Amino acid sequence: MVRLTAEFWVQAYLARLRLADIPAFVVAHGDDTAGAVLVKLNTLDGSARLFQRAFDLQSGARKWTVLAEGCEGAVDEAVARQRGFDPDLWVIEVEDRAGRHLLDEDGLAE
Repeated sequence: MVRLTAEFWVQAYLARLRLADIPAFVVAHGDDTAGAVLVKLNTLDGSARLFQRAFDLQSGARKWTVLAEGCEGAVDEAVARQRGFDPDLWVIEVEDRAGRHLLDEDGLAE
C-alpha cells in the first residue's frame, strides 16, 4: 500500500473540514514527507482533546487515539512536550463547539 505524504494528508484533511464548515488551521508545520500529525480539537469552552495516529497491533490498521484531554492549557502543554520530542511534528487545531473532528470518517485513518 502506498503511504501518503504528511503534507498531502494534512491538505486533504483541511479540505474535508472546510467542506463541513469546521474551522481548522495548521499550528505547526512538520516534515512534508514523513512528519507525524497531531490533531487538537478545541471545543471553545476551555476544553480540548489531542489525537494522535497509533498502530493497532491486533488489526494491523492505524487509528486515531486520544493522547490528552481536559482543560485547553493542559492539552497545549502535551502538544509542547510532543514537539520537544519531535520537531518534525505537524499540529492541526480544529475548532468546533459540537466536538466534530471527522477523524472517524473513511480515509482519514490511513
